Amino acid sequence: MQQLLAITWLTWKAAFRFRLFIVVAVLLLAAVVGLPLLIKDDGTARGFTQILLAYTLSTITALLGLSTLWLACGTLARDIEECQIQMIAVKPVARWQIWLGKWLGIVSLNAALLAISGLSVYVLLQWRATKLPEAEQKILRNEVLVARGSAREPSLEKDLEATTTRRLREVLAKSPGAKLDETVMRRQIMEELKAELQVVPPNYTRPWQIDLGFAKYYLRDQPLFLRVKFNAAEKSPSGTFLALWQVGVPEKTKLWRTEVPMSLAPDTFHEFQIAPNLFDENGVLSILFLNPNETALLFPLEDGLEVLYREGGFGLNFARGLGIIFCWMILLTTLGLSAASFLSFPVAAFASLAVLVVSLSTGTLANAVEQGTVMGQDAESGKVGKSPLDLVVIPVFRAALRVINLAKDFSPIDALSAGRSITWSELGRAFGQIVLLLGGLIAVVGLWAFSRRELATAQGTQ
Repeated sequence: MQQLLAITWLTWKAAFRFRLFIVVAVLLLAAVVGLPLLIKDDGTARGFTQILLAYTLSTITALLGLSTLWLACGTLARDIEECQIQMIAVKPVARWQIWLGKWLGIVSLNAALLAISGLSVYVLLQWRATKLPEAEQKILRNEVLVARGSAREPSLEKDLEATTTRRLREVLAKSPGAKLDETVMRRQIMEELKAELQVVPPNYTRPWQIDLGFAKYYLRDQPLFLRVKFNAAEKSPSGTFLALWQVGVPEKTKLWRTEVPMSLAPDTFHEFQIAPNLFDENGVLSILFLNPNETALLFPLEDGLEVLYREGGFGLNFARGLGIIFCWMILLTTLGLSAASFLSFPVAAFASLAVLVVSLSTGTLANAVEQGTVMGQDAESGKVGKSPLDLVVIPVFRAALRVINLAKDFSPIDALSAGRSITWSELGRAFGQIVLLLGGLIAVVGLWAFSRRELATAQGTQ
């Protein structure tokens, strides 16, 4: 432990010697203070606070991520290239202690910087909230500065896949000699099935049965919120559409209705409060939507409707969100040090940034995997091209997506800006997937490469 702490302290001294800690801290604080002056919002305290949270945390994550990669690559690669590592390697310090000491130094630097910037954001939000009218403060406490759980309809993905497979077999059985593109047909059948579940024609209703689960035991007399989003088949002259809602079951539960139709815009999320105690004894909330418009409306299966309810306070939820961001910083530290363990500083930095760019391009990879080809879809014919490379590239893309999603399967910034709850189990899962699994595998590679590297070669080439 003494050797590890000594290397950690040397890493801190290097960060202060090169003014890295001070520069990054000033940039983070400038982002926290300056962004509110540049942000354009919808004029409401709720909208401003949500955008402020999303922008400041995204900027903090980006600045910390880039500085982490630069320092992680530079602190080890520069020491090797400038022959400083030999002064440490000849002492009774193992290679793994040198590597791990630098890792602890950078991780602790990130912890300090993230704590400073996170505390600044939290204080700024609380201070701004106290300057608002009482009505606006209530909205913030109920919808943004809070930790809210959510409940949705059960996933229909497996049922849709099974029904799609059955219908595809029926179509192929009716045309045994025809040359049909099964990939295109499967996609078409899937879209037809989704349309049957998502589309609400004029003057028709769409029901939801939402099981609140264990939350039913502590949601008595507590307000609930509906978060809805829909798309419209045609444009409206006013830009909005009417919506009628009923929550509850007549003669079985309390009933809540919209006496006057709501005017809601399509392609955006809307939140509105409903009365408490509308679910039955089994914790099931029955929701009914009536479409009084002259055009069909579509509620996506993924995010068309969900029920939001209070689970806890904002402070602890904010800390858990920062914890997940800290897990990302640990992974970037491990990646940069592992690259510098066997590469020069410029190459290590380039390779680390390339991995980061690829991890941010999951949309392109996912689209190629979904279509089964890298050729894309022809805009005129709608046909999907094929390539011999697909036999190799698509499995590689699929494997890369699985690995990348281990780290990207968390969205603390979106959750905090929407007032969503980040549970302890989610934080623990993030630590296990990002730090222990991904970071552990990358660290093993870095430690092995550093232990096998001939450090004297750098001096011999000077």
